[in-house]
Amino acid sequence: MNRLLPSLLALATAAVLLTAAPQAEAAKKAPTATTQVSEAKGARLTKLYADYWEEVLKLNPIQATFQGDNRYNDLLPDFGSAEYRRQQHEFTERWLKTIEGVGSDGLSGQDLLSYEIFVRDSKNSLEGERFPDWMMPINQMASIASYAVMLGAGTSAQPFKTVKDYDNWLARGNKLPQLFDTDIANMRAGMKAGVVQPRALMVKVIPQLDALIKDKPEDTLFWGPIKTLPADFSAADKQRLTAAYRTMIADQLLPAYRELRAFINDEYLPATRGSVGLDKLPEGQAWYAYNARNTTTTDMRPAEIHQLGLDEVARIHGEIRKLMAETGFKGSLQDFFKFMQTDPRFNFKDEPALLAYYRALEARINKRIPEQFSLTPKAPFEIRPVEEFRAKSAAGGEYQSPSEDGSRPGIFYVNTYDLPTRKTWDAEDLYLHEAIPGHHFQLALQQELSGVPAFRRFGGETAFIEGWGLYSESLGKSLGVYETPYDYFGYLQNELWRAIRLVTDTGLHSKGWTREQVIKYMLDNSAESETQATAEAERYIAWPAQALAYKIGELKIKQVRAKAEKELGDKFDIREFHAEVLKDGSVPLDVLEAKVDRWIASKKG
Repeated sequence: MNRLLPSLLALATAAVLLTAAPQAEAAKKAPTATTQVSEAKGARLTKLYADYWEEVLKLNPIQATFQGDNRYNDLLPDFGSAEYRRQQHEFTERWLKTIEGVGSDGLSGQDLLSYEIFVRDSKNSLEGERFPDWMMPINQMASIASYAVMLGAGTSAQPFKTVKDYDNWLARGNKLPQLFDTDIANMRAGMKAGVVQPRALMVKVIPQLDALIKDKPEDTLFWGPIKTLPADFSAADKQRLTAAYRTMIADQLLPAYRELRAFINDEYLPATRGSVGLDKLPEGQAWYAYNARNTTTTDMRPAEIHQLGLDEVARIHGEIRKLMAETGFKGSLQDFFKFMQTDPRFNFKDEPALLAYYRALEARINKRIPEQFSLTPKAPFEIRPVEEFRAKSAAGGEYQSPSEDGSRPGIFYVNTYDLPTRKTWDAEDLYLHEAIPGHHFQLALQQELSGVPAFRRFGGETAFIEGWGLYSESLGKSLGVYETPYDYFGYLQNELWRAIRLVTDTGLHSKGWTREQVIKYMLDNSAESETQATAEAERYIAWPAQALAYKIGELKIKQVRAKAEKELGDKFDIREFHAEVLKDGSVPLDVLEAKVDRWIASKKG
């Protein structure tokens, strides 16, 4: 959206990448039949990848919409249906066979890298089909119901600028009830198979749906585009669209939301489980191990990841104790955590003050960016509050990539819910991660890459993406923030939080930990509020293994940086290092290590 213990496949990739540069140089001097064949094969694969991505966008038109490609904005497949899953399987199988039919012999550099990533991701996708996540399509973090509101309210990727844009959403919106019916049928299948969501998650879905269901269409979020009808629309178009939206919302959307709400409350909730771990479901241990491999792109077992988390928690606690001594604080680690949570000096006065603080950070950090980065994105960027209907269960901050055509900026969403829990010492660190130079730099730059297949520009490896976000937090002092010990505590607290994730995620899904046990561990070992600890614990339950990516990715980036600094000495340039890490988009962690090794060798030469 990455590999510490490389697989044989990734090692092979790394080995060729290490020799790619001299091979390419030799080819420039004296083209041979072998290099000509390699170039021809690379060109053939490039064409195939382009054809593949065209099919991806047709198969998943929502992907196209978020990418800023508006050709399919009226289409909405029934994603959860057996027919759609069959299409996906056949599509992946066919394209894997096609690309493997070309083969990797003779490829080097980006051509080889693209081939290896494509084959690995396709095989992983096919392997994952054995696990029936389609039986659990709804939780408090995500569902068709919540995504539909984000699109249909006119505040996300779905454009509402032209009459055709408005008609496109009419076409999509009228198809939503069918998708809801499919989700209900799939959840009923899960009830029969013993594959159901934890009760702790689904009780949070009911109030989310209640917040969206209104008596009148005009009171729903779906009415947003009608409130903001462009002034240049004709009177006839305005009248027609207003009537059509009112009918769609009243006759299609609201009945579908009410039916979904009634099903979950009356039929599904009684069938949900008291357990929370993925390992408690059929084939759950294998399912979780698969998720862990995918999100970390390592072969680390859950037990190894758990121990790594415990070690990192202990190390960061030591750093916080040093900071406590620096501030002259008297008391225990837990006393200090409580002080950071409760002292009023760390509170924001109101929501406008919180948003103003973040917007001031943007200007402040941008002044120092040239000292650390020579490679920066062209895409614009803005800050918005998280929408009210989903704020209670959303993270403290999140990022949405810009559209390819530049019509939509990269967006840093700031959560202003439960304002007393949003601390000033948390702001600098969160901004660095979600905005600049974190996700906005990495994801926007990735989309702007030239000569790289679209599946790499718009896809991604979670451990690299989130690892970069967490690594970006460590750059605060170099970018002019963390000027007080308390703000620097914000960095240590959030690094600690990601270490705690390794402990608690593996605890939940492989060691029998309960939701309450996880929340207690978080509160005992960090300065997180109970509101945030609860939301985070439930996030890990909803998305098993996703939270493992951050710390493991960050540790790898820090490891290769330390190696480069040690081996290059005075030749090390932090701007060049950051450019090297970012210039190929997100890659598996072992491939990152290999390409940094190649960069080190080139700098020595």
